Parts: sequence; structure tokens; C-alpha cells
Amino acid sequence: MTAVTQPRVLTVRRSLRVARVGTVAFLVLNLAAVQVMFAAAGPAKNLPGTIGRLLGLYLALAMALQLLLVARLPIVDRAYGMDRLTLWHRWTGMAIFWLALAHPAFVLLGFARLDGTSFLATTVSLAKQPPVLLGMIGAGLILVIVVLSVRVARRRLSYETWHAIHLLLYVVVALGVLHQVYEGTAFRVNLLTQVYWWGLWAFALGALLTGRLIVPLLRNARHQLRVGAVVSESDDTVSVHIIGRDLDRLPARAGQFFLWRFPGHQKWWRANPFSLSAAPNGRTLRLTAKGVGATSAGLRDLPIGAKVYAEGPYGAFTAAHRTRGATVLIGGGIGVTPIRALLEDPELTGHVVVLYRVRSAQDAVLLGELRNLADVRRARLHVLAGRSAAGYQPFEPEQLLALVPDITARDVYVCGPDALTTAVLDSLRRLRVPGRQVHAERFRLAG
Repeated sequence: MTAVTQPRVLTVRRSLRVARVGTVAFLVLNLAAVQVMFAAAGPAKNLPGTIGRLLGLYLALAMALQLLLVARLPIVDRAYGMDRLTLWHRWTGMAIFWLALAHPAFVLLGFARLDGTSFLATTVSLAKQPPVLLGMIGAGLILVIVVLSVRVARRRLSYETWHAIHLLLYVVVALGVLHQVYEGTAFRVNLLTQVYWWGLWAFALGALLTGRLIVPLLRNARHQLRVGAVVSESDDTVSVHIIGRDLDRLPARAGQFFLWRFPGHQKWWRANPFSLSAAPNGRTLRLTAKGVGATSAGLRDLPIGAKVYAEGPYGAFTAAHRTRGATVLIGGGIGVTPIRALLEDPELTGHVVVLYRVRSAQDAVLLGELRNLADVRRARLHVLAGRSAAGYQPFEPEQLLALVPDITARDVYVCGPDALTTAVLDSLRRLRVPGRQVHAERFRLAG
């Protein structure tokens, strides 16, 4: 590493450790606070009502945490990466789903026992109260979002449609807040509990508005991003060069991605995650995409000077997460774009091996650039061309070890189709490459 790069990398790694410790501490403290609030409020008039009250507290906490995940706080994103945050987003979403079913069920059961009426009659009676009805509507919307997010349904939806459906989350949040205002007896035990609870929600909502609206608006107003050039890389792949003002002040790193919108050329709610396909140089940004969706297929038709709206940068697929002196970069298909950017990154020092998996040499996008960069930094580049259906499996443990004999002593970066990433990660586990040395980007982006 150069004298300039070393202190910067150490500073970044130190900030990542602080962010991880802070995230765990925040979660633990809030879980403890919920238990204290529950104890301070005391039990309800029967056991089902008491259980319902506790589940309601955890449901509200889970919703607040989900807002923080959707806010994509930069410090947390850089520490854990968007893939891991997206996984947490799904787990939290499933927790919200079950809590949204269990909380009203136990509360209604408690009232039914208290009044000596049937569960159905109690449900109909309480639904006439606006705060309760709002909670029921919110639970119904949660059911819709979760059902359309399961794998079978998700495969039938375009990314744009799935993203639009997830906007219902904000309606659920509004209904949940109103429900808590009128029904949250556990939050109003004393002044301290009220300050804590509404302080938590103010923080979550403030983080959401800041991260998803205010900061992107300010950044785009400052940088005035526009299309500088559109370059066809192949029959179905195109690169878009983005120009703007003061791009050297944009905190983007090689390996990261933005959510890109092109006003006037797509619907306002359509945003696609495209990685930077070149290391940021302070003058231009570049994305490279394959025409598989409505947005990416239309990129080649963008006129020069067209306005661009970008949200980000996001992702922890960067050199800041390296733990060893040498690196393996593994890319497949269009997933080679962040790999190509990392290969150009001056902070990625030490010896580098690049493994580029394609069906045929003709499908190898940006291959000329990869070869030039490999020559400049004396890296080894292997183009692994062949069809898996024909029995070509270059990422079996034995094959990987033959290509990179010292792979267990290197950091490994993987980006490509889900099947490729899964195969590589499985082989790395079988080769006993330490998990801290493995960095994968799947683009399982949260809505």
C-alpha cells in the first residue's frame, strides 16, 4: 500500500468496527427497553391480553427497526453491506408478518374472554372503533406485501413492480403510528417511557426521510448528474457515462452501486441498482447494464444531456473490507462490472487474480478493459468460457484450487448470477477459506 492509502484504509476499517459494535448495542438496548416498558405497564386483565400487549410492543419495535433498515444508513451499509441488510430486512419483514397476526389475535382473544363473547363477535365489535380498524387494515397490507415477496410470487414480478408494491410499507407505517397513538397503553406508563418510545420512532422516521429523501435530493441538486455518453458494449449490453459537478465530493467507491432513475425516460417509481463499472475518478461515473428489464433495455436510447437521479452509493463490496494482502476477484456475466471497478481501484493493492466466468468468449463484456488493467497491475486474468450444461464446472473446489493454489490466503470477492455465487461460496466453504475473507454481492436489494 502507498503511504497515502494505508492511513485511509486503517481509518475506514476502524470506523467499520465502531459501526458494528454500535449496531449490536443499539439492538440489545432497545430489546431490553421493551422488556422494561412491558414490566412497568403491568399485566392485562387476563393472560391472552398480556401476551397480546407484549407482542404489540415487539411488533412496533420491529416496524421501527424495519424503517431504519429501509433508510439504508450509510454507516450501517458500509459496515455490513446491502446484501446482509437486505437479508435482515426479509427476516424483520417475516417477524412483522407473524407479529401482525399474533398480536391482534391474542388481544381479541383476551377481550372475548373478558366479555364472554365469541372471537368473531369481538372482532366485529372492535372493528367499529377507528384505531382498531386502522390496525386491522395495516395487518392486511402487511399480509399483501409478504405474500408478494415470497420466492414463488417474486419470480413472476418485475423488479419495478415489486419495488412499487413495497411502497405500501409507508402506508403500513402511517397506520401503525396512528394505531399506537390511540391504543398504546404500554407507551404511556410515565414520561420516561413516552420520551423513549416516541424518540425511537422520531429517530426511525427522521433517518428514513433523511436517507431516502433529503440526502438524495441535496446530492442530486449539488452534482447535477446528466448523461455524458452512451456506449454499446455488445448487442445487449450498454455503458452509460454520467457527468456532473463536483463529483470528487461524491463519497463513491469502486465496487459500490447506486439506485438509478432517468426522469422523462421511465416511470418515477422505477429505480434499478446498477454497479459502477469503473472506479470513480472525480470526473465521471459509469454504469454498465444488460438489457434484461424495462429500464436497462432502454438505456441505449438515452439522449446525451438527459437528467439522471441517483440514490447512493450503497454496498460494502469494496477494498475497505479486505483482510489479506492478496485478492481473488470472481465475476460472472454482467456481475463483472463491480469486479472491473475493483481491479482499477488503487486501494486494492497486492497481487490480484481475476476469474471471469462466461458461456463463451463473445459474451465476455468489458474483456478488453479487464485485460488492459490486468497488464498494468500485473494481475492474472482467467476467462472461464464454457456451458455448465456441457459439464464445465470451473468453480468446483479442485478447479478453484488449481487456478488459485493459495486461495485460502487471499480475500475473495464474488459477484454474478445467483447460481454462480452460490456455487463459489459453497466451494470456498469446502476449501475452508475463512468467512471474513469472503465478500459476495448478490443484489438482493431491499425495497
